Amino acid sequence: MKRLSVALFAAVLGLPVTAMAQSGPTFSLIGGTDTSVSGDVHKGAIAPIADLGPLNPALAGVSAELRIGARSYDKIYGKATNFGVEMGWPMGNNDEVFGQLMYTRSGAGSTQVGGAYVPLLTTTLPVYGRFGSYKALSLEGGYRYYFSTGSVRPYVAGRLGATHVNSIKATFTIPDANIALNDVPFFDGGWQLSGGADLGVLWSVSEKTSLGLEVGVRYHGNLSDNDSALAGLGLASINNTGKRTSYPVNLRLQMRF
Repeated sequence: MKRLSVALFAAVLGLPVTAMAQSGPTFSLIGGTDTSVSGDVHKGAIAPIADLGPLNPALAGVSAELRIGARSYDKIYGKATNFGVEMGWPMGNNDEVFGQLMYTRSGAGSTQVGGAYVPLLTTTLPVYGRFGSYKALSLEGGYRYYFSTGSVRPYVAGRLGATHVNSIKATFTIPDANIALNDVPFFDGGWQLSGGADLGVLWSVSEKTSLGLEVGVRYHGNLSDNDSALAGLGLASINNTGKRTSYPVNLRLQMRF
């Protein structure tokens, strides 16, 4: 992110600048990617199971110990995609306030989440998890300051708002023991506090149209955990999390009225 920021401003310093005052509200289309850099989809836990019979009748009387490790958003979901719209209202030649609606999505993700140690076999069987799509809608307002009123306008911005994340279900499997827990409720849908900051630059391509590149940092609060199925396995604590920090990189098409 630091290298990209330096490159942006290096490009700005090398381009000619002509005066271009802000004269009216703007409408922007935004699209790009969002990469999580911290935050877990679930935490780790160790849970003894006295009898695997309820999960697989063929294993009645066999005990095990579930050893689940923490798994990050990056590990499970990888890079997400962004698409959004924004309205901006100038306060002067160098600053504006804005309201933004952003949709973020990443497809379902799978990974090994831990193991099940079976004393009878003196071995650990791998446990896998598949998590439903991550879909979030952010509604945020903020302030943007431009360092120039010319045809090339670098800027910084800050924002605050709320993000609604859809409910997420998970499927856990232990293939070697023929055990599957399908569509387990994991997170309930709900709103969380969100906010962040941006660094970007706009290039004017006509009197009323500009193209831009923006990098930023975003924070989203904890999700609402659902323990209705996990509590019986002693894993009620693993989804008591869900907050994340990410670096979005977006392209912007801005049109001035």
